[in-house]
Amino acid sequence: MSLKMIDKKKRENGSDSNESLRFRNKIISGDCIEVLQTLPSDAVDMVFADPPYNLQLNGGLLRPNNSKVKGVDDAWDRFKDFEDYDKFTFEWLRAVKRVLKPDGTIWVIGSYHNIFRVGRALQDLGYWILNDVIWRKSNPMPNFRGRRFTNAHETIIWASREKNSKYTFNYDSMKALNDDIQMRSDWFFPICSGTERLKSNGEKAHPTQKPEALLHRVLIASTKPEDLVLDPFFGTGTTGAVAKKLGRAFIGVEQDSSYIELARDRLMKVKKIADDEFLNSPTKREL
Repeated sequence: MSLKMIDKKKRENGSDSNESLRFRNKIISGDCIEVLQTLPSDAVDMVFADPPYNLQLNGGLLRPNNSKVKGVDDAWDRFKDFEDYDKFTFEWLRAVKRVLKPDGTIWVIGSYHNIFRVGRALQDLGYWILNDVIWRKSNPMPNFRGRRFTNAHETIIWASREKNSKYTFNYDSMKALNDDIQMRSDWFFPICSGTERLKSNGEKAHPTQKPEALLHRVLIASTKPEDLVLDPFFGTGTTGAVAKKLGRAFIGVEQDSSYIELARDRLMKVKKIADDEFLNSPTKREL
C-alpha cells in the first residue's frame, strides 16, 4: 500500500486525529524535515516558520569602534550555495504541506537574503499567497559600514495550503486591534529586546528571536482558540509562548538542545491570558 493510501485510510478512520493529540504542546527534538515526516497528515491549523536566512556571511561584521557585531553565524545558517538552500526550502515546505490541514495557512518570515526564494518555492509547491506583510522595525540595527541602506524591515509571506482553501482570517479582530480601521499589511514593532530577550551567559541566546507582539498579531489574525500551531524552527519558543497565552496549542520542532532547554524553561512560566484580553495588543502600535 502506498504512503498516500495509508494517509487516506488513517484520515478516514480518525487515527490521524487521535495521533495528533500526542504531539500537542510538545517540543520535538530533531531535524525539521525528518520530524515532519513522522507527524500525521492534515493535522495542523497554522504554521509559523522562521527558517535559516542563508546570510552568506564572509568574515565578521565590525562596528566603527572595531567591536564585533554578534550576528547569525551559526552552523544552521550555512549552506553550500543557492541550489543547496533551495533544495532545503522545497523539502521542508513540501513536508509542512502534508501536515497542514486543507484550510490551513502558513506564515514564513525572512530577509532579502531568502524571502524571494521562499516565495517561489511556495508557489511552485501549490500554496496560494494571500499577503506579504512588512514588519517595519522601530529600532533596527544600524548599517555600520555606510555602504547600503539600513535594513529596517523583514517580510512575512502568508499563504493558504490551496488556492480554494477556506482559511481563517479574523477580520474584525484585526480591526479591533487597529482602532476599528482595516489592518494594513505593514506592521510596526520593535525588535526583541529588554527583559523579553532571552540571555545565555550574559549574551542574547538566539540571534533572531522574534518579538511576542509580532506572533500575537499573526495568531490572532489566522487562528481560533484550541487551534494547533506548528513551528518547524522553534528556536527559543516564541511561537509556543504566544500560543499558550492565547489558548492555542503548539508543536515545536528544534534541533539545537540548548534552544530546547531555554524554550522549555520559558514555556513553564507562561500562563494563558483571560478570554476577554484576547484582543489586547502587547505593545502600542504606531499612530
